[in-house]
Amino acid sequence: MTTMTETSARFREFKMPDVGEGLTEAEILKWFVQPGDTVTDGQVVCEVETAKAAVELPIPFDGVVHELRFPEGTTVDVGEVIIAVDVAPGSGDVPAAPEAVRQPVAEPAPEAEPEAPKGRQPVLVGYGVAETSTKRRARKGAVIPGPAAAAIQAEINGHGAKAAESRPLAKPPVRKLAKDLGIDLATVTPTGEGGVITREDIHAAVAPAPAEAAARTEEAPSAPAPAPAPVAQVGARETRIPVKGVRKAIAQAMVGSAFTAPHVTEFVTVDVTRTMKLVAELKEDKDMAGVRVNPLLIIAKALLVAIRRNPGINAAWDEANQEIVQKHYVNLGIAAATPRGLIVPNIKDAHDKTLPQLGEALGELVSTAREGRTSPAAMAGGTVTITNVGVFGVDTGTPILNPGESAILAVGTIKLQPWVHKGKVKPRQVTTLALSFDHRLVDGELGSKVLADVAAVLEQPKRLITWA
Repeated sequence: MTTMTETSARFREFKMPDVGEGLTEAEILKWFVQPGDTVTDGQVVCEVETAKAAVELPIPFDGVVHELRFPEGTTVDVGEVIIAVDVAPGSGDVPAAPEAVRQPVAEPAPEAEPEAPKGRQPVLVGYGVAETSTKRRARKGAVIPGPAAAAIQAEINGHGAKAAESRPLAKPPVRKLAKDLGIDLATVTPTGEGGVITREDIHAAVAPAPAEAAARTEEAPSAPAPAPAPVAQVGARETRIPVKGVRKAIAQAMVGSAFTAPHVTEFVTVDVTRTMKLVAELKEDKDMAGVRVNPLLIIAKALLVAIRRNPGINAAWDEANQEIVQKHYVNLGIAAATPRGLIVPNIKDAHDKTLPQLGEALGELVSTAREGRTSPAAMAGGTVTITNVGVFGVDTGTPILNPGESAILAVGTIKLQPWVHKGKVKPRQVTTLALSFDHRLVDGELGSKVLADVAAVLEQPKRLITWA
């Protein structure tokens, strides 16, 4: 959704759009443009973080950036103007940028931008230096004098005036980690290939020596007071971390799910030795070349087969209409731990995919999630989810349903255990599965059949052929 208004024949404003499903706010993580830069229709101008994902916003028209209304790190309501663009450059002298940084407030904004006094150079927008040492979060409606705005904006976007010339190299998740920990990327020594800053570099810079910290404070007494960062001080007994973004969304969703849907969890321990042999064989299969083959791929296919045999598990409870909504498609969710927190993107129409197609989709889903590029659309519309707690060495758990879904399968770690096989105790590859389901629409019999079918396929993978 693109939201914009035309302030005059020359200037147009771009508003914060609803980049998800009914989201009300987003945090500006990074600006990719500055006042004076030329932009074209479709060019990405900033990256924002919503309660669901980090999203890049493209500008819907051509022109020259006139004003950025908010600095990086600011949470902006949907519908607020975030950037103004001169769509008719060259038609006269370009008005100087506003003398002060204005954050949109409830009162109507003036139709025309005030002109800067004669002799004053255009400045960038940003937040000024706090007059006291008190650290506080920027509030809407703040007005900061403009003379120091250029230097301050450079501090916000990098480290001093040098940031405009050479920004530190780091991937978006690493930049987000640095921002959350209050670390200036320009002060971090990169160890990654090509001078790229890594997560390890950020962690190494979290707790600098007291003498170094004091020296930096003396060298830059006029630096803007940053928002409190969730960094534990030496000897501190507590660290307070603001609940926002993905973590806030996770908390709300899990509480809502746990206290809305009556959860039932069933367990089964199964010998997956044959599945592990199949995984090894598929890795050598030329038809699977380029596909990431692992146990999760076979487990996902086994769950899809179980759903086909027991379609009642693939449903949702409609409280408003008092209906059970039976889904005739499977959007298979995969819970993924990322630097931004737990997210659950899903593979659309997974039931129609062949094993190689499913493997390709899984590989793309995982790599996209790790890079922090998962879109809100990729996390919407899931029907059933898999969470692989085994990658952390955990045997099993009692997973909470993803809101709007009826079942979630937890897969425990796969390890050698003594197992009775053909009448003898032998070391076999064994794992424990846990299926949680919504008891309002899934009875114990149905839930048990689904779990038993998944286990049966993993124990005898040839059932993928006979049952599919």
